[in-house]
Amino acid sequence: MEDLLPDISDAHGDEVSWIPVQWRDFGGKKVFSGRVETLRCYEDNSKVRDILGKPGAGRVLVVDGHGNLNKALLGDLLAERAVENGWEGIVIFGAVRDAGALSEMALGVKALGVCPIKTEKRGLGDEDVQLRIEGIPISPGNYLFADLNGVMISQHPIEFGEPS
Repeated sequence: MEDLLPDISDAHGDEVSWIPVQWRDFGGKKVFSGRVETLRCYEDNSKVRDILGKPGAGRVLVVDGHGNLNKALLGDLLAERAVENGWEGIVIFGAVRDAGALSEMALGVKALGVCPIKTEKRGLGDEDVQLRIEGIPISPGNYLFADLNGVMISQHPIEFGEPS
């Protein structure tokens, strides 16, 4: 199913929140979903590396990079780590790099844009915190649903399948 979000919206409109961002798709997976892990960081992807080095178990990492496009919070090496560790996807309110390589990976990746410049490695960032992106709260343990229509958040899992 390529257009998951319209069906979720129609069936569960009051239970989901759409993040009003025009995301760009970079990963090889265009439709993905999973339980949310959160991170807030600024021009430092040390914690992104740490989190993606742990078993993902089908989860989605949401990174609030403050909308900054000056440094890339994800590149091909960290994305490979995510695939190896079973992460379903990564949503970055910021920039990624290695866009060509990311497009070949079995991983959902959404971000605001690209930047070829790597980040500093200072070990800074806040893990497992409530985020607010464009006014929408995103908490650890929420559920994220993504496709070419954008990103939706739910406090509860939603079963979906082919529309009837």
